[in-house]
Amino acid sequence: MSREWFESWFNTKYYHILYKNRDYSEAEKFISKLIDFLGPEPDAKFVDIACGKGRHSIFINKLGYDVVGYDLSEESILEANKSAKNDLKFYTHDMRQIFRTNYFDFALNLFTSFGYFKNKRDELNAIKASAKNLKKNGILVIDFLNRDKVIKNLVVKETKTVGGINFKISKEIKNNKIIKSINFSDDGNQYSFQECVKLLSLTDFKSHLRQVNLKITHTFGSYNLDEFKNTSDRLIIIAKKIG
Repeated sequence: MSREWFESWFNTKYYHILYKNRDYSEAEKFISKLIDFLGPEPDAKFVDIACGKGRHSIFINKLGYDVVGYDLSEESILEANKSAKNDLKFYTHDMRQIFRTNYFDFALNLFTSFGYFKNKRDELNAIKASAKNLKKNGILVIDFLNRDKVIKNLVVKETKTVGGINFKISKEIKNNKIIKSINFSDDGNQYSFQECVKLLSLTDFKSHLRQVNLKITHTFGSYNLDEFKNTSDRLIIIAKKIG
């Protein structure tokens, strides 16, 4: 059985090289605004789903909260665990499977860490597992791309030079998915990887969330928590567990 694209790509050193210059200050500003909006109690427990190397988890913990992060990538969790302590823990775990039941006050799925799966069953299983993590009245936050803006502003080809490697990147939209092809050479070897993210809409998320008794209470369109519109940079969903 072939591996999913994210199972191989996320575990390579080249994934971490390509994306090593992500804006940490922007992430921290977003988390600060989000925490202010959510207003968690001092003893609130957070789970960071598909946490990568843990940048969001680490910052939330610095704000004083108990945080668990999990990700399918063993390489990412190895890096995240360098920051682990009593109230900040990281695990290798598949988001489609239940982690802990009725345990967390807040579950976060950030930075377009969804829409990777080939079928709706896997998507629903991921949403269901996220909901199971939460206590009654717990909150799920999903930070996803805005499909309308992605389609309108698609950059078909570009080259990014990072760490001395020229990453040749091409993008196309096919079968309601954005497919990013990444080609490069290193030490005389040629490499080729793909990222494939389903262009889910707010309507799609509403359907998934409704099936697991999560009700959307707010939607935002940017990391400044502006109102969501068709032209927004992001689709940020706040949903409450009602059952």
